[in-house]
Amino acid sequence: MIFLKTSLSTVSQARLWGKASVANNNLEQLIEFYKLMLKIRLFEEKIDWLFSRGMLGGTSHMCIGQEAVAVGISANLNQDDYVISSHRGHGHLIAKGGEIRKIFAELMGKIDGYCYGKGGTQHLCAKEIGFYGTNGIVGGGIPVATGIALSIKLRKTRQVAVVFFGDGATNQGTFHESLNIASIWNLPILFVCENNLYGMSAPVGKMTNIDDLAQRADAYNIKNYIVDGMDVSGVFDVSNEAISYIRDRQQPCFIEAKTYRHCGHSKSDPKVYRTKDEEKCWLEKDCIGSLKKRLAVAGFDVEKMDKIKGDIEREVGDALKFSEKSEFTPQHFALEGVYKDG
Repeated sequence: MIFLKTSLSTVSQARLWGKASVANNNLEQLIEFYKLMLKIRLFEEKIDWLFSRGMLGGTSHMCIGQEAVAVGISANLNQDDYVISSHRGHGHLIAKGGEIRKIFAELMGKIDGYCYGKGGTQHLCAKEIGFYGTNGIVGGGIPVATGIALSIKLRKTRQVAVVFFGDGATNQGTFHESLNIASIWNLPILFVCENNLYGMSAPVGKMTNIDDLAQRADAYNIKNYIVDGMDVSGVFDVSNEAISYIRDRQQPCFIEAKTYRHCGHSKSDPKVYRTKDEEKCWLEKDCIGSLKKRLAVAGFDVEKMDKIKGDIEREVGDALKFSEKSEFTPQHFALEGVYKDG
Protein backbone atom coordinates (compact mmCIF):
# COMPACT_ATOMS: atom_id res chain seq x y z
CA MET A 1 0.00 0.00 0.00
CA ILE A 2 1.17 3.50 -0.78
CA PHE A 3 0.35 6.48 1.35
CA LEU A 4 0.73 9.77 -0.46
CA LYS A 5 1.67 12.70 1.73
CA THR A 6 1.09 15.41 -0.82
CA SER A 7 -2.12 16.33 -2.55
CA LEU A 8 -2.69 14.32 -5.72
CA SER A 9 -5.80 13.60 -7.66
CA THR A 10 -7.78 10.40 -7.17
CA VAL A 11 -6.58 9.26 -10.58
CA SER A 12 -2.94 9.70 -9.58
CA GLN A 13 -3.45 7.83 -6.34
CA ALA A 14 -5.06 4.94 -8.20
CA ARG A 15 -2.13 4.81 -10.60
CA LEU A 16 0.27 4.68 -7.71
CA TRP A 17 -1.45 1.73 -6.10
CA GLY A 18 1.03 -1.11 -6.01
CA LYS A 19 -1.09 -3.78 -7.67
CA ALA A 20 -1.73 -1.61 -10.71
CA SER A 21 1.25 -3.16 -12.50
CA VAL A 22 -0.30 -6.64 -12.35
CA ALA A 23 -3.65 -5.27 -13.44
CA ASN A 24 -1.97 -3.66 -16.42
CA ASN A 25 -0.40 -7.02 -17.39
CA ASN A 26 3.09 -5.61 -17.02
CA LEU A 27 4.29 -9.12 -16.40
CA GLU A 28 7.73 -8.78 -18.01
CA GLN A 29 8.63 -5.89 -15.75
CA LEU A 30 7.56 -7.78 -12.65
CA ILE A 31 9.63 -10.79 -13.70
CA GLU A 32 12.69 -8.56 -14.08
CA PHE A 33 12.01 -7.12 -10.62
CA TYR A 34 11.77 -10.67 -9.26
CA LYS A 35 15.08 -11.71 -10.83
CA LEU A 36 16.96 -8.71 -9.51
CA MET A 37 15.51 -8.90 -6.00
CA LEU A 38 16.30 -12.61 -5.84
CA LYS A 39 19.83 -11.95 -7.08
CA ILE A 40 20.40 -9.47 -4.25
CA ARG A 41 18.92 -11.90 -1.70
CA LEU A 42 20.98 -14.90 -2.82
CA PHE A 43 24.13 -12.83 -3.04
CA GLU A 44 23.73 -11.60 0.54
CA GLU A 45 22.86 -15.05 1.82
CA LYS A 46 26.14 -16.23 0.33
CA ILE A 47 27.94 -13.35 2.05
CA ASP A 48 26.40 -14.45 5.35
CA TRP A 49 27.51 -18.02 4.63
CA LEU A 50 31.08 -16.86 4.00
CA PHE A 51 31.14 -14.89 7.25
CA SER A 52 29.84 -17.84 9.24
CA ARG A 53 32.81 -19.90 8.02
CA GLY A 54 35.38 -17.23 8.72
CA MET A 55 36.06 -16.70 5.03
CA LEU A 56 35.40 -12.95 5.23
CA GLY A 57 36.87 -10.46 7.69
CA GLY A 58 35.40 -7.35 9.28
CA THR A 59 31.64 -6.99 9.31
CA SER A 60 28.79 -6.53 6.89
CA HIS A 61 25.26 -5.13 6.95
CA MET A 62 22.71 -7.05 4.90
CA CYS A 63 19.58 -5.63 3.29
CA ILE A 64 17.73 -8.97 3.34
CA GLY A 65 14.04 -8.04 3.36
CA GLN A 66 14.55 -4.58 1.89
CA GLU A 67 15.31 -5.54 -1.72
CA ALA A 68 12.11 -4.04 -3.15
CA VAL A 69 13.19 -0.50 -2.28
CA ALA A 70 16.51 -0.66 -4.12
CA VAL A 71 15.04 -2.40 -7.17
CA GLY A 72 11.85 -0.37 -7.45
CA ILE A 73 13.65 2.96 -7.32
CA SER A 74 16.69 2.09 -9.44
CA ALA A 75 14.41 0.84 -12.22
CA ASN A 76 13.48 4.49 -12.79
CA LEU A 77 17.06 5.74 -13.06
CA ASN A 78 19.19 6.36 -16.11
CA GLN A 79 22.74 5.09 -16.36
CA ASP A 80 24.16 8.57 -15.77
CA ASP A 81 22.06 9.24 -12.67
CA TYR A 82 23.79 9.03 -9.32
CA VAL A 83 23.18 6.72 -6.36
CA ILE A 84 24.72 7.24 -2.96
CA SER A 85 24.17 4.57 -0.35
CA SER A 86 24.45 3.82 3.35
CA HIS A 87 26.38 1.09 5.17
CA ARG A 88 23.65 -1.35 4.01
CA GLY A 89 24.39 -0.89 0.35
CA HIS A 90 25.01 -4.17 -1.52
CA GLY A 91 21.46 -4.12 -2.87
CA HIS A 92 21.68 -0.51 -4.03
CA LEU A 93 24.86 -1.26 -5.98
CA ILE A 94 23.49 -4.41 -7.60
CA ALA A 95 20.25 -2.63 -8.51
CA LYS A 96 22.26 0.17 -10.18
CA GLY A 97 24.00 -2.42 -12.33
CA GLY A 98 26.89 -3.54 -10.13
CA GLU A 99 28.62 -6.85 -10.88
CA ILE A 100 28.41 -9.33 -8.01
CA ARG A 101 31.78 -10.90 -8.88
CA LYS A 102 33.45 -7.51 -8.32
CA ILE A 103 31.58 -7.03 -5.03
CA PHE A 104 32.66 -10.48 -3.82
CA ALA A 105 36.23 -9.64 -4.77
CA GLU A 106 36.04 -6.30 -2.98
CA LEU A 107 34.83 -7.89 0.26
CA MET A 108 37.62 -10.46 0.03
CA GLY A 109 40.32 -7.83 -0.40
CA LYS A 110 41.11 -8.88 -3.94
CA ILE A 111 42.57 -6.81 -6.76
CA ASP A 112 39.51 -7.36 -8.97
CA GLY A 113 37.19 -5.65 -6.49
CA TYR A 114 35.49 -2.37 -7.30
CA CYS A 115 38.01 -0.48 -5.15
CA TYR A 116 40.85 -2.96 -5.65
CA GLY A 117 39.91 -4.69 -2.41
CA LYS A 118 40.72 -1.67 -0.27
CA GLY A 119 37.22 -0.34 0.39
CA GLY A 120 35.33 -3.35 1.62
CA THR A 121 31.62 -3.46 2.20
CA GLN A 122 31.29 0.03 3.67
CA HIS A 123 33.36 1.82 1.03
CA LEU A 124 32.09 0.32 -2.20
CA CYS A 125 32.27 2.73 -5.10
CA ALA A 126 31.60 2.22 -8.81
CA LYS A 127 31.80 5.62 -10.49
CA GLU A 128 31.51 4.07 -13.95
CA ILE A 129 27.85 3.25 -13.25
CA GLY A 130 27.09 6.33 -11.17
CA PHE A 131 27.37 4.61 -7.80
CA TYR A 132 29.19 7.02 -5.53
CA GLY A 133 29.65 4.90 -2.51
CA THR A 134 28.41 3.04 0.49
CA ASN A 135 29.25 4.85 3.70
CA GLY A 136 30.16 3.63 7.19
CA ILE A 137 28.94 6.82 8.87
CA VAL A 138 25.22 6.96 9.72
CA GLY A 139 23.77 9.56 7.36
CA GLY A 140 27.23 10.20 5.92
CA GLY A 141 26.08 9.86 2.34
CA ILE A 142 23.34 12.50 2.59
CA PRO A 143 25.54 15.63 2.33
CA VAL A 144 27.66 13.91 -0.34
CA ALA A 145 24.56 13.34 -2.43
CA THR A 146 23.44 16.92 -1.84
CA GLY A 147 26.77 18.14 -3.18
CA ILE A 148 26.41 15.92 -6.24
CA ALA A 149 22.92 17.35 -6.77
CA LEU A 150 24.43 20.85 -6.67
CA SER A 151 26.94 19.82 -9.35
CA ILE A 152 24.06 18.57 -11.51
CA LYS A 153 22.33 21.91 -11.15
CA LEU A 154 25.48 23.85 -12.01
CA ARG A 155 26.09 21.66 -15.06
CA LYS A 156 22.42 22.10 -16.07
CA THR A 157 21.78 18.44 -16.94
CA ARG A 158 18.62 16.38 -16.30
CA GLN A 159 20.41 13.92 -14.04
CA VAL A 160 19.13 13.02 -10.58
CA ALA A 161 20.98 12.17 -7.37
CA VAL A 162 19.38 9.51 -5.18
CA VAL A 163 20.54 8.90 -1.63
CA PHE A 164 19.45 5.92 0.49
CA PHE A 165 19.64 6.06 4.28
CA GLY A 166 18.02 4.44 7.30
CA ASP A 167 15.55 5.79 9.84
CA GLY A 168 18.34 6.46 12.34
CA ALA A 169 20.01 8.87 9.93
CA THR A 170 17.04 11.23 10.09
CA ASN A 171 18.17 12.18 13.61
CA GLN A 172 21.55 13.36 12.34
CA GLY A 173 22.32 17.05 11.91
CA THR A 174 23.61 16.57 8.38
CA PHE A 175 20.21 15.17 7.39
CA HIS A 176 18.46 18.40 8.32
CA GLU A 177 21.17 20.64 6.91
CA SER A 178 21.07 18.75 3.61
CA LEU A 179 17.27 18.90 3.29
CA ASN A 180 17.36 22.60 4.06
CA ILE A 181 20.02 23.33 1.43
CA ALA A 182 18.31 21.10 -1.14
CA SER A 183 15.04 22.93 -0.58
CA ILE A 184 16.27 26.53 -0.72
CA TRP A 185 18.61 25.83 -3.67
CA ASN A 186 16.10 23.66 -5.55
CA LEU A 187 18.46 20.72 -6.01
CA PRO A 188 17.58 17.64 -8.13
CA ILE A 189 17.82 15.03 -5.40
CA LEU A 190 15.65 12.19 -4.14
CA PHE A 191 16.03 11.44 -0.45
CA VAL A 192 15.03 7.82 0.27
CA CYS A 193 14.54 6.81 3.89
CA GLU A 194 14.46 3.02 4.28
CA ASN A 195 12.55 2.88 7.54
CA ASN A 196 13.20 -0.69 8.67
CA LEU A 197 11.93 0.10 12.19
CA TYR A 198 15.28 -0.23 13.96
CA GLY A 199 18.41 1.86 14.24
CA MET A 200 20.78 -0.94 15.22
CA SER A 201 18.70 -2.34 18.15
CA ALA A 202 16.73 0.83 18.94
CA PRO A 203 13.06 0.84 17.80
CA VAL A 204 12.28 3.91 15.74
CA GLY A 205 9.32 4.66 18.03
CA LYS A 206 11.67 5.20 20.97
CA MET A 207 14.01 7.44 18.99
CA THR A 208 11.53 9.61 17.12
CA ASN A 209 8.29 11.09 18.45
CA ILE A 210 6.41 11.23 15.13
CA ASP A 211 4.42 8.58 13.29
CA ASP A 212 5.99 9.07 9.86
CA LEU A 213 9.53 10.21 9.19
CA ALA A 214 8.36 11.79 5.94
CA GLN A 215 6.81 14.48 8.12
CA ARG A 216 10.30 15.89 8.51
CA ALA A 217 10.39 16.77 4.81
CA ASP A 218 7.29 18.92 5.36
CA ALA A 219 9.37 21.16 7.60
CA TYR A 220 11.55 21.99 4.58
CA ASN A 221 8.68 22.26 2.11
CA ILE A 222 9.91 19.18 0.22
CA LYS A 223 7.36 17.08 -1.67
CA ASN A 224 7.18 13.71 0.07
CA TYR A 225 5.63 10.28 -0.10
CA ILE A 226 5.21 7.23 2.10
CA VAL A 227 5.25 3.84 0.40
CA ASP A 228 5.00 0.19 1.37
CA GLY A 229 8.63 -0.82 0.98
CA MET A 230 7.69 -4.51 0.72
CA ASP A 231 5.81 -3.88 -2.54
CA VAL A 232 8.24 -3.42 -5.44
CA SER A 233 5.67 -2.26 -7.96
CA GLY A 234 4.38 0.30 -5.50
CA VAL A 235 7.92 1.56 -4.89
CA PHE A 236 8.48 1.69 -8.65
CA ASP A 237 5.33 3.70 -9.29
CA VAL A 238 5.80 6.25 -6.55
CA SER A 239 9.48 6.76 -7.33
CA ASN A 240 8.61 7.12 -11.02
CA GLU A 241 6.39 10.02 -10.08
CA ALA A 242 8.97 11.52 -7.71
CA ILE A 243 11.89 11.26 -10.14
CA SER A 244 9.86 12.72 -13.01
CA TYR A 245 8.94 15.59 -10.71
CA ILE A 246 12.61 16.16 -9.84
CA ARG A 247 13.74 16.13 -13.49
CA ASP A 248 10.95 18.43 -14.67
CA ARG A 249 10.81 20.85 -11.75
CA GLN A 250 14.42 20.73 -10.54
CA GLN A 251 13.24 20.40 -6.97
CA PRO A 252 13.96 17.73 -4.34
CA CYS A 253 11.63 14.93 -3.24
CA PHE A 254 11.53 12.63 -0.25
CA ILE A 255 10.30 9.02 -0.02
CA GLU A 256 9.84 7.09 3.20
CA ALA A 257 9.73 3.36 2.41
CA LYS A 258 8.26 1.33 5.26
CA THR A 259 10.24 -1.89 5.24
CA TYR A 260 11.88 -4.49 7.49
CA ARG A 261 15.23 -6.21 7.59
CA HIS A 262 14.83 -9.91 8.30
CA CYS A 263 18.45 -10.10 9.39
CA GLY A 264 20.15 -8.41 12.33
CA HIS A 265 21.85 -5.02 12.17
CA SER A 266 25.16 -6.66 11.26
CA LYS A 267 26.52 -10.16 10.99
CA SER A 268 26.96 -10.62 14.75
CA ASP A 269 23.54 -9.29 15.84
CA PRO A 270 21.42 -12.01 17.63
CA LYS A 271 18.25 -9.85 17.30
CA VAL A 272 17.25 -10.24 20.96
CA TYR A 273 15.46 -6.87 20.87
CA ARG A 274 12.52 -8.14 18.84
CA THR A 275 10.11 -11.05 19.10
CA LYS A 276 9.70 -14.17 16.98
CA ASP A 277 6.06 -13.21 16.40
CA GLU A 278 7.14 -9.87 14.95
CA GLU A 279 9.68 -11.56 12.68
CA LYS A 280 7.11 -14.11 11.54
CA CYS A 281 4.61 -11.36 10.76
CA TRP A 282 7.10 -9.54 8.53
CA LEU A 283 8.27 -12.73 6.86
CA GLU A 284 4.70 -13.22 5.69
CA LYS A 285 4.98 -9.80 4.01
CA ASP A 286 8.38 -10.59 2.48
CA CYS A 287 8.86 -8.64 -0.74
CA ILE A 288 10.17 -11.59 -2.76
CA GLY A 289 7.69 -14.14 -1.43
CA SER A 290 4.80 -11.75 -2.04
CA LEU A 291 5.92 -11.02 -5.59
CA LYS A 292 6.33 -14.71 -6.32
CA LYS A 293 2.71 -15.29 -5.29
CA ARG A 294 1.54 -12.38 -7.43
CA LEU A 295 3.42 -13.71 -10.43
CA ALA A 296 1.78 -17.09 -9.97
CA VAL A 297 -1.64 -15.45 -9.81
CA ALA A 298 -0.79 -13.50 -12.98
CA GLY A 299 -0.10 -16.79 -14.76
CA PHE A 300 3.68 -17.08 -14.61
CA ASP A 301 4.72 -20.70 -14.37
CA VAL A 302 6.10 -21.75 -10.99
CA GLU A 303 8.62 -24.06 -12.71
CA LYS A 304 10.00 -21.05 -14.60
CA MET A 305 10.45 -19.24 -11.30
CA ASP A 306 12.35 -22.23 -9.94
CA LYS A 307 14.57 -22.16 -13.04
CA ILE A 308 15.24 -18.47 -12.49
CA LYS A 309 16.36 -19.23 -8.97
CA GLY A 310 18.64 -22.03 -10.19
CA ASP A 311 20.20 -19.74 -12.81
CA ILE A 312 20.89 -17.04 -10.21
CA GLU A 313 22.37 -19.56 -7.79
CA ARG A 314 24.81 -20.61 -10.51
CA GLU A 315 25.61 -16.99 -11.29
CA VAL A 316 26.35 -16.32 -7.62
CA GLY A 317 28.48 -19.47 -7.44
CA ASP A 318 30.45 -18.49 -10.55
CA ALA A 319 30.99 -14.98 -9.17
CA LEU A 320 32.32 -16.43 -5.94
CA LYS A 321 34.73 -18.68 -7.83
CA PHE A 322 35.94 -15.66 -9.81
CA SER A 323 36.67 -13.73 -6.62
CA GLU A 324 38.41 -16.71 -5.03
CA LYS A 325 40.76 -16.96 -7.99
CA SER A 326 41.48 -13.23 -7.94
CA GLU A 327 44.76 -12.19 -6.29
CA PHE A 328 44.94 -10.39 -2.98
CA THR A 329 45.71 -6.73 -3.49
CA PRO A 330 49.50 -6.23 -3.33
CA GLN A 331 50.80 -4.36 -0.30
CA HIS A 332 52.51 -1.72 -2.42
CA PHE A 333 49.07 -0.84 -3.82
CA ALA A 334 47.93 0.59 -0.47
CA LEU A 335 48.41 4.25 -1.41
CA GLU A 336 47.26 3.93 -5.02
CA GLY A 337 44.13 5.98 -5.69
CA VAL A 338 44.08 7.58 -2.24
CA TYR A 339 45.00 11.07 -3.45
CA LYS A 340 44.28 12.85 -6.69
CA ASP A 341 46.49 15.58 -8.11
CA GLY A 342 45.03 18.85 -9.32
